[in-house]
Amino acid sequence: MPRGRKGHTNNPNGRPKGVPNKTTKEIREAYQNLVEMNLDNMTQWISEVAQKDPNKAMELMIKLSEYFIPKLARQEITGAEGKDLFNDIKFTFDE
Repeated sequence: MPRGRKGHTNNPNGRPKGVPNKTTKEIREAYQNLVEMNLDNMTQWISEVAQKDPNKAMELMIKLSEYFIPKLARQEITGAEGKDLFNDIKFTFDE
């Protein structure tokens, strides 16, 4: 598809934010199909790994889950106007 002058496209606003490009979408769909078609095999493979090394099997399950369950973002909890919640708290230990 010809683009015309360098730096100019038919869509000056670009792709909307949050919309994956076509290739990324196709790769994700292909990976999802691969996993779905091999669920029984994957269960067997992880079981075999778990017999020898349960920790390794757990690592594999966690790594695989990252493709389907998004990681939770770290959150910082602050008081009003961003002040430290624990600034005024004094800890004392009575013996």
